[in-house]
Order: sequence, then C-alpha cells, then structure tokens
Amino acid sequence: MGGLAVLVITVSGVGHTVVTSVSGAIGRVDAFGGMEGRPDGGKGTNFLLVGTDGRDGLAPGRKREYHLGGAPCHCTDTIMLVHLSQDRSRASVVSIPRDTYVLLPSPATAPGTRPPRDPARAARADAGRDPGPPAAPAATRPAKLNQAYAQGGPKLTVQTVEQLTGVHVDHYLEVDFTSFMKTVDVLGGVPVCTSKPLKDPYSGLNLPAGTTVLNGGQALQYVRSRHTDPAADLGRMQRQQRFVAQVVGKITSEGVLTDPLRLSRVVSTVLGSVRADRGLDTGDMVSLARAMKGFSPRSSEFATVPLSSSSVPVPGLGSTVRWDAAKAGRLWSRIRTDEPLTPPRPATPAGAPVAVDPATVRVTVENGTAVPGLAGDTQRALHATGFATTGTPATARSHVPHTVVRFDPRWGDSAKALAVALPGARLVPTPKLGPVLRVTLGPDFAQARVRPVTAPPPDPGTRPQDGALTGDRVGCA
Repeated sequence: MGGLAVLVITVSGVGHTVVTSVSGAIGRVDAFGGMEGRPDGGKGTNFLLVGTDGRDGLAPGRKREYHLGGAPCHCTDTIMLVHLSQDRSRASVVSIPRDTYVLLPSPATAPGTRPPRDPARAARADAGRDPGPPAAPAATRPAKLNQAYAQGGPKLTVQTVEQLTGVHVDHYLEVDFTSFMKTVDVLGGVPVCTSKPLKDPYSGLNLPAGTTVLNGGQALQYVRSRHTDPAADLGRMQRQQRFVAQVVGKITSEGVLTDPLRLSRVVSTVLGSVRADRGLDTGDMVSLARAMKGFSPRSSEFATVPLSSSSVPVPGLGSTVRWDAAKAGRLWSRIRTDEPLTPPRPATPAGAPVAVDPATVRVTVENGTAVPGLAGDTQRALHATGFATTGTPATARSHVPHTVVRFDPRWGDSAKALAVALPGARLVPTPKLGPVLRVTLGPDFAQARVRPVTAPPPDPGTRPQDGALTGDRVGCA
C-alpha cells in the first residue's frame, strides 16, 4: 500500500544512475495493450495501485507466524487510485472497495483473450464466401471488483476501474504480500497509532493501545485486518490510508532522503519488489520524483468511494457494496479535473485550538451587567466562531461580579472549549443542568471580545464516507 509513496519520494533523492542500475529488476506487466474506448486523459497523472494476495518467496515459518497459510485467490486484496496533481504539489489517494459490485465479461472475452472459434464461420471464409457477422460476445456476469484480476489480470482490472470511474489510468503498480513486507522492513518499520487495542484472530493482529512500530509482517496484518471493528472492510481501508500517511511521514521526516546508503538500499528493495506497466520508465520516475521533492504528509489527501449500501447480497457472490452514484460522481469529477478533494485551509489556524468541535457545543447567553446589548453581541460572536448558540439572548435576574459558565459535569469538555472562547470566564459545575451550557456575562467581560477557536481535525475513523483528510490530519484509529 505504501509502495507508490516509497517509490516516488525516495527516487527524488537519488540520481538517474542509481535508478537505472536497479530498474531492470522491476517486473513488467501488460496493463493497457489493445484496450479500446478508454476515458480521455486529463491533467495530472493517475496510478492504479493494487495489492494482491501473492505470497511466493515467503518461508513456511513466516507464513505461519503471520497467518498467511492457505492458497491465494490470485485477486486484488487492495485497490487504490492515486492522482498526482499536474503541479506535483498534491497526491489524492482514493480507496476503492474490493467488494464493489461490477459486471465482468465472461473469461473467454476478457482483455487479452480470443473469442471461441466458430467452425461454420471459418469454413465459409475459407471457401471465399461471406462468413457473416461474428457471434455476439458472451453476456456479462455479476462479480466483485477484486475478481477482475483473477479473471483477466492487470488489463481487466484497469479496464473495469476506468469504466467505473471515468478516470484515465496512466500507470499501473502492483504489490504482493512478499514485496509489501520487504518494503516495510527496509524502512526499519512503520509506526501506527491506535486509540484502543486491536486484536483479530483471523489475521493474527494483536496491537496494544498507543503507538507501535510495525515490521513487515505486522504491518501486513494491520492493513489486512477486517475483524477488529463493525466497519469490516471499510474500516480496513481507512487503516490502509493511515498506514500510507505514516509511510509518507517516515520517509520525509526521518532522514531517509539525506542518507545516501540507506536511500539506495530502500530504492533497490522497492524497485525490485513491485510490478509496473511497461510505460513507466526510469526517466519518468526520476522526473516525477524530482518534481515532488517538497512532498510532505500535508501534501497527501485520502478518501474512500462514497457508498449507498455496504451490504447488498447477490446470489453466488455473497455481500457486495454499491456506490452512491451522485457523491461518487462528484469525487471522480474532481480527480478528472485535477481539483483537491479537501477544502482549502489557512496556513495558520484561524483561532485557538480546542478539543471539542464548537458546532457540538450548545450554549445560551444572558447579560448580568448594566451594559445594554452585551448578551446579543456575545451570542452572535460565539455563533460566528462556530458554537451552536440557542435561544434568545436574555437579561439575568441580577447583576453578577464575574462572567460564569454553568455546565452539567457530563459536558465538561464542552465547557472547557467554551472557556477558551470566553477568556476569564469561571466554570461552575451544575449537576442536572443538561446539555445546554449557560453563560452569564459579568462586568469583567464588558470590554472583552470572544476569542476565535478552531475545531479539532476529524478522526478518519468517524468521518463521512465521502469526506477526505490530508495526511497530517490522520490520527489514531
């Protein structure tokens, strides 16, 4: 999953000679030959990154240790479309659910295969007569997206993704279990953070709460795990996105790019561990990587295809997922037109950071001074900085010496966030007050102003499915 990040960013630190010396080790695949009716290309460069369940080369002991027994299905375990903007300042990573419902051609008519021979038609042609129209191609059949690889390899996978998204794929990269583990190990492990213990008997994942540096086998367990939370495959995709963000952070912050020996070792391992389309040559990799020298976690953004349903049973297939046509259409339109998926944000925070989103904090204001209009002005200012003000500004029954915020102790974090916006306010716990915080303004606030606050970044584990986060905002799972 981190193969593209490692490939592009690390190549930026080495010269053409180093890359050329190891580029011959890259496995090559025919991902585009003979394809017709493809979407038009647009600005930027699009990579289709797939992770397969191939495990050739792993010793039996390692397979047992990391729960990799059993036969591979020769299908795509992970599918991501990565868009590099034309100015090389941004990478947009969109996870595509492997259980997406699709219609695939029969194996006989998949890309790279020939239709079955019609003996009667061939005889007419041999006799010099009009052979007549060829037989109609076999009808399509329902399938899951990850079956495209097993049926038609990289070419059918690319074709199916292009038909689903309307996005032209420029390059194809493929990583299997073995190459993924090698990449993580040569980086010295990758740290991941989880807010609670994660345990999955199926993959063997067993992580404590907090930050853990994962080796290649552990990292594979982390990105494969589907049984640690009710979100199943959707939760797994979000963990994969977090992992890619951590790979970007590690490469750009731990001196990998400034250590020639370590960098050469990383590049050699990565280039020798991936399979790529025939058109991704050494010159392309070097020029692309040099253009991305200033890349950082903030330069990357992550999203998942919005779904209308995450569990639609199909006879013979099991549970499939269906895309939300309107939301997914907007997502792919932004990719085609080279637009960011995340909204622009200022270089510096707009206000003081708080631990609770002010939009979730309900507050009412009353004036405990003789200053006319103070409650109305303050309530409007609180609303402007994002608080959910409620009710009509009121006048307190009597004047108070200080500004106070009364709150039910169950909403203590909300009260602390509100206190940041009201400098000098005193917090007064008031049991059974309920979810609405009550502010009574005193004379100490008559000349003060509401302080702007900034909501915390959303947790990618709870964000809307059609939302997107930049890599520096990816936190604990």
